[in-house]
Amino acid sequence: MISVIAVVGPTASGKTTLAVELAKHFDAEILSFDSMQLYEGMDIATAKPTFSEMQGVPHHMISAIPLDEEMSVAKYKRLADEIIKDIDVRGKRVVLVGGTGLYLDALIDNIEFLEVDKTGVEEKFCKEIEGLTPAEMYERLKEVDPESADRIHINNVARVARALKVYYTTGYTITHQVKESRKNPSKYKAIYIGLNVKNREYLYDRINKRIDDMLENGLLDEVKEYKSLGNTSCQAIGIKELVPYVNGEKTLEECLESLKQSTRRYAKRQLTWFRRNDRIHWFYIDEKTQKEILKEAIEIIEKEMNT
Repeated sequence: MISVIAVVGPTASGKTTLAVELAKHFDAEILSFDSMQLYEGMDIATAKPTFSEMQGVPHHMISAIPLDEEMSVAKYKRLADEIIKDIDVRGKRVVLVGGTGLYLDALIDNIEFLEVDKTGVEEKFCKEIEGLTPAEMYERLKEVDPESADRIHINNVARVARALKVYYTTGYTITHQVKESRKNPSKYKAIYIGLNVKNREYLYDRINKRIDDMLENGLLDEVKEYKSLGNTSCQAIGIKELVPYVNGEKTLEECLESLKQSTRRYAKRQLTWFRRNDRIHWFYIDEKTQKEILKEAIEIIEKEMNT
């Protein structure tokens, strides 16, 4: 069983900085589990680490997939498994870092998703949901997969559509697939380090500052470049909220406030997801310095690696 280190937490909590320091200490390479950073482009909007922030540590699954290529949890897991195997063969350790909890859980807990026969899939799926409003799609999901409906917010149209698509194209719900797949033994021993805050306003201030910095670094130019390149870029937080400004439909102040609100909500969802995992060792960034967190995290990791 391969030991891996997983750094988790909400956006703007300092995960990348900690992951790089841990990678340097443990002679590791970094594997991202961020569902948007893995695409090429949108570097500013998706807050990809810069070359200097990487500090010479190899990073994987960042800018690895063309924007027009379809990505799924199953595909991510398959690629990540191959990368970890390669890193391990070379005698290096792996530090996982990112904010997409489903990708991480699928990888660490060895969740296998049914392969979909794509013959006629799109036609079958489109026929089932043709003409449905987002609210009607959500009601349909409640009928066929109530457990998924409980987990997915009604306004998260993409995830609602994905859950419906899985059901109508495989005959099984996502909930059923996850339950069945969890019977598979894990390939990895994961040591989880989580970053959190005691005072939510502290995190919100960090989010606001990050967005202000992104704007100064050319976020608007990036929005203009990627706003019309398809569904993937339109889903990215940081792109979709500023499109109305670029199109002359809203003021910059209105769009920036929308972006900050969307990012705060995303951080809440991330924390909700990760808090369900009782294997995480939590550190509060508003109570300890980066050096203190790094020192204590190293002690925890070394202890668990030796047990």
